[in-house]
Amino acid sequence: MDIPGSPHRWLAILAVTSSLVGCSPSVDQHTDNKTLKIGFFRDNTTLVSLDPFQVYWLEHRVVLRNVAESLTDQDPQTGNIIPWLATTWDISPDALAYTFHLRKDVTFSNGTRFDAHAVKAAFDSNKAFAAQLPATFGATYLAGYDHAEVVDDFTIKLVLARPNAGFLQATSTTNLAILAPESYAKSAKERSLGAIIGTGPFVLDRYTPESGLRLVKRTGYAWSSANSQNRGEAHLDEVDVSYIPEESVRNGQFVQGQLDILWPRAPFSEVDTQLFTSKNATIQSRSLPGPALNWFPNTRGERLLADTALRQALQKAIDRKTYASTVYSQQFPVVSGLYDTTTPFFKSQGNKLAFDPSGARKLLDDAGWVAGADGYRTKDGKRLKLTYNLQVAETAGDVLIQDQLRQVGIDLKLNVLTTADWAAANAAGNYDLTSTYMTRADPIILQTIIDPRTANSSTVATNLYTPQTLPKAQALFDAGMTATSSDQRARAYGDLQDLLIDEGSVFPIYERVWQAATSPRVHNFRWTAEGFALLGDIELKQP
Repeated sequence: MDIPGSPHRWLAILAVTSSLVGCSPSVDQHTDNKTLKIGFFRDNTTLVSLDPFQVYWLEHRVVLRNVAESLTDQDPQTGNIIPWLATTWDISPDALAYTFHLRKDVTFSNGTRFDAHAVKAAFDSNKAFAAQLPATFGATYLAGYDHAEVVDDFTIKLVLARPNAGFLQATSTTNLAILAPESYAKSAKERSLGAIIGTGPFVLDRYTPESGLRLVKRTGYAWSSANSQNRGEAHLDEVDVSYIPEESVRNGQFVQGQLDILWPRAPFSEVDTQLFTSKNATIQSRSLPGPALNWFPNTRGERLLADTALRQALQKAIDRKTYASTVYSQQFPVVSGLYDTTTPFFKSQGNKLAFDPSGARKLLDDAGWVAGADGYRTKDGKRLKLTYNLQVAETAGDVLIQDQLRQVGIDLKLNVLTTADWAAANAAGNYDLTSTYMTRADPIILQTIIDPRTANSSTVATNLYTPQTLPKAQALFDAGMTATSSDQRARAYGDLQDLLIDEGSVFPIYERVWQAATSPRVHNFRWTAEGFALLGDIELKQP
């Protein structure tokens, strides 16, 4: 999972941002007008990796997207797969062989030619790595891959041992980006710390964990993705990235003109948005593809959520519209399905997720849960109490939902755990509700979370289904995986989304919107399908 950014705690920083109202993002503090300065939130040294196949942390993936490139790319508007290092491709009728015709003008940053032999080296190395460490993030993207055949210097055939309808999309991702063969001679740790050679418009010059990194422009670059507006060398000379955990410090540096792009993990509060836009900054927003932020129930054994009626009541008791507007802003999108809207084959479940406290109370009444004098319900002497396991700290959003559930008689305990204890509790099934997510612009990513056969936590994946629902869900996962047409995939994933919401197997909470604030001098910031940015397009101009 990508560690979720907690809902923005704007009240705590109001005094700080208010003191900066007289400031505005300034170009005076930049000595080099072609150096872009980005402020991310914290680094992750536990899961640190700048190796595309191992990379997990979203902020690292943003950087890598501009150093290492992929066979294909994905149109962020349509979800269609489009050319990049491969100009065209052919898929066999059984969808087990993908033949890519490669560009002939591409080189890695060390001068090595990009060709079919380099692609084979990359895929073979990744397969070997996945065999040694199946939990590595890139392993799910490589599902079903068997071997590569070099047809000629610029034609490569990638052969699968079993169907994987998401494989073509996987070739567009940062995780299956191609490094120079010399990179794979390095150790996994060396690659993780930045010993990588790509074909991108930037070269990684340095990386200091928990501090920052620098990218430098590559001269002679001329093979950008079909998504790019700039077909040649980057407009920028350098990109300086800083990791700044403290929200108030990040915001202050941006408002004072020390950063060109402020790029936290959590969306901006309404207070911050108003402050930044009043200083002519632009708020860039895109929902991250993949699952929304969902809560997953434990339906096993004697757990209360084994009762379908109780799960359906819980679904109705959550006021998602109020959540979006209160925790974030009036303009923040209301979650409308178990996937975010940027995910291909997303199907809206908005009507089924409507706030209906009266309906929730009736379901609970009919199930025999009686409201007591304190407002909480009991049945056979047992209180209607659910435990939600969350990491590090509770958020304003968690407390808001706790109060919403109290209104219908459900007692929600917010059980704050360390990341290690949270993982252990999930593995042991010690929870009623938990949450996790991953980011990928294909619905297949849900299998890595909630298909017990492939999930990172088989316990969480198994526990969210009743025994009757599990085989139905797995049949739909299989139908989506083996589909040979878009219509078949749309049907399978549409039916899956219906099933999981109807059964109360998933509780969508909020759309995972990622936001960045760009100063007035930043032009041509645009999102990729993965929720990153092609920095080679960005120009810095005097406002």
